[in-house]
Amino acid sequence: MAGSRGGAMPVLGLIALIYVQGSSTVEVGNMLLESDMVQTQNPTGEFMFEFDQDEIFHVDLEKKETVWRLPQFGGLASFEAAGALGNMAVMKTNLDNWRKRSKNTPATPVPPEVSVFSENPVELGEPNTLICFMKKFFPPSINVTWYKNEKPVVEGVGETDFFPEKDGSFRKFHYLTFIPNQEDIYACSVDHWGLEEPINKFWDVQVASHPSEATETVVCALGLAVGIIGIIVGTILVIKGMKKNGAQRRGVN
Repeated sequence: MAGSRGGAMPVLGLIALIYVQGSSTVEVGNMLLESDMVQTQNPTGEFMFEFDQDEIFHVDLEKKETVWRLPQFGGLASFEAAGALGNMAVMKTNLDNWRKRSKNTPATPVPPEVSVFSENPVELGEPNTLICFMKKFFPPSINVTWYKNEKPVVEGVGETDFFPEKDGSFRKFHYLTFIPNQEDIYACSVDHWGLEEPINKFWDVQVASHPSEATETVVCALGLAVGIIGIIVGTILVIKGMKKNGAQRRGVN
């Protein structure tokens, strides 16, 4: 991304068609969204369907084929990639016209918010996945690099498409499969048009400590002691109360 900043800021054309299923009240039950977009920077376009913010499929515009998020989805429905390619051609023409009318006025970039976390609770030696989550950024052009102990990692990485938000921004996930080791430090480096320099989010292995048997024994003993003391105090108070009531009754008689 640093090398691409020398050119003009990207101009973005975005069309989102939203189909809502549910009642006519304010609350929506489910949402099916088609997101089509073209822009002057990579990726130059995207065509995707999502249901309740989860991707169903997208069209690989280079290979000209439909890619289902889960293979099982492809057995339940079908989608011809040619339809998406037709949409992209129309939008590309519209984008060129808009650029001419606006005299290539650059878009205003919004930098991403970045967080890194593990998919599952960490256990040393057990395979896991690190997730680098980027949100609230614009335009949808971003560069992500994973590091392990300050060295770039290229194996075991994956990513999602760009997911559009209602406010016109985007979100995206990058993944890194790894085996936790107490000595390793990982980082997700994110570069974007809206940043003066990349954001580096670090993550190191933090395993939840389990109490030893001795500690558990002490805790149980303390709990038992507190319980016994409570019973004794309660018994004394009951006896005193009974004696007081008895004395009051004798005084009345």
